[in-house]
Amino acid sequence: MKTTITPRVRNLVLLLLAVTGMLFAGAGTASAHAALTGSDPSSGVVVDKAPTQISLTFSEKVATNNDSLRVLDPKGKRVDVGKPSNVSGTTYAIQVRSGLPDGTYTVAWQVVSADSHPVAGAFTFSVGAPSKTTVSVSDQDVGGGLVGGLYGFGRYMSYAGFIVMVGGAAFILACWQRGAGVRALQRLVVSGWFSLTAATLWLLLLRGSYTTSGKFGDIFDLNLLGQVLQTKTGAALVSRLLLLAAAALFIAVLFGAYDKREDEEKRDLTFGLAIGGGVVASGLAASWALAEHASTGLQPGIAMPVDVVHLLAVAIWLGGLSALLVALYRAPADNLVGRTAVQNFSRIAFGSVLALVATGIYQSWRQLGSWSAFTDTGYGQLLLVKIGLVALLVGIASISRRWTARLAETAEASATVVEERAPEKEKAHASASTKTADSGATASAAASASSATTAAKAGVADATASAEADSEVAASAKGADSEGPGDSKRAAQLARQQTAVDTARQKRLRDADPIRFGLRRSVLAEAAVAVVVLAVTTALTTTEPGRTEEDAKAAKASSSSAATSSSGALTLDMSFDTGGTDGKGVIRLDLDPARVGGNEMHVYVQRPNGRAFDVPEVKVAFTLAAKKIGPLPVTPDRIATGHWAANGIQIPMAGDWKISVTVRTSDIDQTTVDKNAQIG
Repeated sequence: MKTTITPRVRNLVLLLLAVTGMLFAGAGTASAHAALTGSDPSSGVVVDKAPTQISLTFSEKVATNNDSLRVLDPKGKRVDVGKPSNVSGTTYAIQVRSGLPDGTYTVAWQVVSADSHPVAGAFTFSVGAPSKTTVSVSDQDVGGGLVGGLYGFGRYMSYAGFIVMVGGAAFILACWQRGAGVRALQRLVVSGWFSLTAATLWLLLLRGSYTTSGKFGDIFDLNLLGQVLQTKTGAALVSRLLLLAAAALFIAVLFGAYDKREDEEKRDLTFGLAIGGGVVASGLAASWALAEHASTGLQPGIAMPVDVVHLLAVAIWLGGLSALLVALYRAPADNLVGRTAVQNFSRIAFGSVLALVATGIYQSWRQLGSWSAFTDTGYGQLLLVKIGLVALLVGIASISRRWTARLAETAEASATVVEERAPEKEKAHASASTKTADSGATASAAASASSATTAAKAGVADATASAEADSEVAASAKGADSEGPGDSKRAAQLARQQTAVDTARQKRLRDADPIRFGLRRSVLAEAAVAVVVLAVTTALTTTEPGRTEEDAKAAKASSSSAATSSSGALTLDMSFDTGGTDGKGVIRLDLDPARVGGNEMHVYVQRPNGRAFDVPEVKVAFTLAAKKIGPLPVTPDRIATGHWAANGIQIPMAGDWKISVTVRTSDIDQTTVDKNAQIG
């Protein structure tokens, strides 16, 4: 079948592309996951006098508890007192014991951002002079472990339950009203309700442990549950449970009073159920929008309604797809889903896809903010995977639309044949009536023989195939009756055999039409891809948006720069070229506190485009030519790709030191670059 692109569709695609370009070109600032933008004392600073409190400033307001801010001495013991408090705006402080001795202290924080996700981090500062510390300052892993995995599974099941329940009910009301009486569809919608309800209760129990300790034993801590109920996320989950009670009433009416009415009587009730169900579904979708990414950051007043529309479009498309799949595979032979229902769903699904494209473009711009965030952030990379999967899903859906068109053509052709045969039968009957009595008797006998032959060939299609099985079951049943009423075991066995025969007969009827069989396979492929799309979408909801990740990097760099200027730390940038293939790059050397005594050094090797350069070896040497000291060699340890570090570097005296860095990019290609700097 040749597909042509109409001018209207072409103009729509061009308009969407233009809107995408304008959105990304005009990207502003926003936040979702909270990022630390400043602290007092600053990260890495050396202060002469011990502070009385530690304050942290975030990119947005956060939720705290008793253990959100901790200050640890070099041995790992807590020196903070009291509870964290909000001193102003997005700044939070914790009091520390007076008279802290000299040494390096660690500030660890774990808070809940406004979009409901836990975030954490740590940094160090020193009093008097730096010292060794037993506390690791690596980023804390929050939202992970067993509890994090269970919480993620609960989120997936909540989305899946919402999609199946809302999409299945919408499919019945808008596409196939007779489906309200199909047991398989009833089980599908009810299972969606149960999944969403159970997942919501599960998330409510897990929430306290997920945002604090991460311990499985804290799941049933009533104190934590009470704290969760006072948060925005807890209120959203409770609201979702209340709306699910209304959804249960809607489902009871749909499969009760609505199913028992005749087709003509269903019209008025259909409108009422559609309005009521739409309100409940929108409320359920809003329970996500009001507590997650859409509720904070850039343009929340627009983002939340857009998020609701996006969720509803997903549910109507993918949930309706699951309902269609169940109808094609499990509907009884005497109530197969018709071409009208399939065509109605095809049109509704197309409208849902358009809504998904429009809302998805806005959400992508809002969460990414720049084209580079697509490839440079984890959120952008996941979003690219989702876009690819959705494109695949749309491609498979186009195949399903072709099968739907062929199904409609077959039905129209069958109707045309019936209409053409009717006049021929009337004409033949009139001609036969004018013949003689003998001829009439002969014609009547011939017609009877022809009818008998046709009936024998048709045999209700599947009756011939299953006649022997039915006869055997009937004979066995008579035998069981003759043996007496006490043979219940034999009767149960015969009942199972009859059920198997009926199931096989219905399956043969469903598979008899090759077009319907092809449609079933394409819809099954769509459903398989949809399961993966849902998993990626769930992962996106727990991933830090690309825009926020880039803002956090900028804030961290700004904070590091401020700490460097206040503490006298030294930063040197040196370009190098080893002469080999791919041998050019930039070295950034940080020396802290850049004074006499012990120092900490970090060396970052980057490519000209700013990406980390994975070189095999880095060496550093310090030389004070005026005093004939050095070179003092230092071999830093590799921390990560392009990152090397060394602690305890001793600078014996102040002066104009030459710092030489040797970089080796291959077995034979290396170079040494140097730069002078005042230390001490």
